[in-house]
Amino acid sequence: MAFTVALDGPAASGKGTIAKAVAAHFGYAHLDTGLLYRAVGQRMLMGEDPIAAAESLLAEDLEYPDLRGAEAAQAASKVAVIPEVRTALLDFQRAFARRMGGAVLDGRDIGTVICPEAEAKLFITASDAARAGRRHKELTGNGHEISYDQVLADLKERDARDSERATAPLKPAEDAVEIDTSDMTIEQAVATAIAAVEARQA
Repeated sequence: MAFTVALDGPAASGKGTIAKAVAAHFGYAHLDTGLLYRAVGQRMLMGEDPIAAAESLLAEDLEYPDLRGAEAAQAASKVAVIPEVRTALLDFQRAFARRMGGAVLDGRDIGTVICPEAEAKLFITASDAARAGRRHKELTGNGHEISYDQVLADLKERDARDSERATAPLKPAEDAVEIDTSDMTIEQAVATAIAAVEARQA
């Protein structure tokens, strides 16, 4: 049977890590929808029209080596405000969500726009300082030279763009369970999310 878990939240809140762990726990398929936008953004950086890139996106486009970098993240946020890009990626995400055997999708508008009928909706958040610290550690660990202050500034800029866009702004669904991971370990955050999904299954 199909069971959809919609997992939303801002950058570096922990939603990707939690989504992977929840999917593994229940044996569900997982889709990081942000990768779709990063892939479109990457193709835009390479000179393509973002709408054309979204309409012709291929599974292998999600394998670009630099999709987790800061440049691709900023490009993703820029293409995500284009309504035609969002429309082009909508059907892909909805089909994935209703696959048999269950699915976990993480992004920014899964519970509000992509899968408003999802059986379980979670909104993962954390303080600006906690998120910037995590993202800075991740980027420097991958060899990127960037200061904490720059990471914090980038996060705030991205939050503003994601929250204020006219189409599918970042916000919790009315029936989403909100989880603040600022002071949680990964294990605590995952356990809290799994409990929330199990409550919906019951």
